[in-house]
Amino acid sequence: MSIIVVTGTDTGVGKTVVTAALAAMALGRGVTVSVVKPAQTGVAADEPGDLDEVIRLSGARTTFEPARYPDPLSPAAAARVSGLPPVSLASVATLVREQAESHRLVIVEGAGGLLVRFDEEGSTIAGLAHELGAPVLVVTRAGLGTLNHTALTLEAMAGRGLELAGVVIGSWPAEPGLAERCNVADLEMLAARPLAGVLPEGAGALDQAEFRRAARAGLAPTLGGVFDAATFRTTLKLSA
Repeated sequence: MSIIVVTGTDTGVGKTVVTAALAAMALGRGVTVSVVKPAQTGVAADEPGDLDEVIRLSGARTTFEPARYPDPLSPAAAARVSGLPPVSLASVATLVREQAESHRLVIVEGAGGLLVRFDEEGSTIAGLAHELGAPVLVVTRAGLGTLNHTALTLEAMAGRGLELAGVVIGSWPAEPGLAERCNVADLEMLAARPLAGVLPEGAGALDQAEFRRAARAGLAPTLGGVFDAATFRTTLKLSA
């Protein structure tokens, strides 16, 4: 059994697409998969959420969403504004461990970034990963601003003794500019390892078959795909 926590350097960086890609690759190998989203915010009770996208893109069928709040805020703030109880990450940890007993892979998708608060006591996805002893996959942007956000996230992880599963760019533009192309080397320097994946912009709009091909091409072998960071770097066409 294996547990991996997916976090981001910010909101909207592609965590759900990367979560779906991980699930798709595992399912394609016949691995049993469970996906847990501790708290969904910004979505009404009758609207599709992130797990619906994971199901649509990957074909995953075992998913859990312990809490949902309608306002697009951090889980702690959304719970407070709505008057609903905050999600208990201790209970989520128990759920994840139970799922790990019956599934070879459990993927936990966070909300926002590593240190976003889930309750008024300051529980975070970082604390959950530490409690579970699970490696953390960091999803980041390609463009300007990504280096500082990624450095802060990795520094926070190191300070908490969290294992880095890799850094993945969640949305690579069809026509990358100079900043995006230069950032690749800097992201690898920050992580002290090659990129663990680069998923194309718009991957979340693909149908399931197309998405699985994109996931395979965009994730490194350690994550179930065939992405090769060295080969990718040769396509960046940076001046000497």
